[in-house]
Amino acid sequence: MAATSGTDELVSGELVSVAHALSLPAESYGNDPDIEMAWAMRAMQHAEVYYKLISSVDPQFLKLTKVDDQIYSEFRKNFETLRIDVLDPEELKSESAKEKWRPFCLKFNGIVEDFNYGTLLRLDCSQGYTEENTIFAPRIQFFAIEIARNREGYNKAVYISVQDREGEKGVNNGGEKRADNGEEENTKNRGEKGADSGGEKQEGINREDKTDKGGEKEKEADKEINKSGEKAM
Repeated sequence: MAATSGTDELVSGELVSVAHALSLPAESYGNDPDIEMAWAMRAMQHAEVYYKLISSVDPQFLKLTKVDDQIYSEFRKNFETLRIDVLDPEELKSESAKEKWRPFCLKFNGIVEDFNYGTLLRLDCSQGYTEENTIFAPRIQFFAIEIARNREGYNKAVYISVQDREGEKGVNNGGEKRADNGEEENTKNRGEKGADSGGEKQEGINREDKTDKGGEKEKEADKEINKSGEKAM
């Protein structure tokens, strides 16, 4: 029991440490890969929700925060020439880049909730959240870049790609349904033809039976006529 209790305390202590770590600003850790991985696990749910959002709604009409206009204006004022369709990690992670980003991010302390919360950011906006296409960034940096991508039309590539795939699935499913309906119609027609052929054959047999019976009655009538003639003679 003592060993079990010790293990429980160890696990509990680790969970508390992780929870404490995740409650601290991302900037407190620099580029520590272990801590960034812990943050990434927590941020994955946010990333999945966001990707589904830009896949199902035209991104140009999305509003990510209550201060999108202010974020976009400040972003383009400070990073006028920054390429955002395909990000260069050095423009975000290098020491010189951090010096430039820090004042921008601090402007939104108290304006954007959890402005420095760890968030996953795609490098190539035409692609999804794969390991190769993802970096770790403070939330305000994510908002600045994604709001700009939405407004400048870069994220529309994801929306169009997903909608095209959905359209192709619909067309393929429609073709399968039409094929199934055609097969059912052919089966139905074959059944009707079989029924008709069977009915025609049965009708022919019935006519033959009636003909045979009619012939027998005529022969009997002839016999009766002959007998009557013999008696008369």
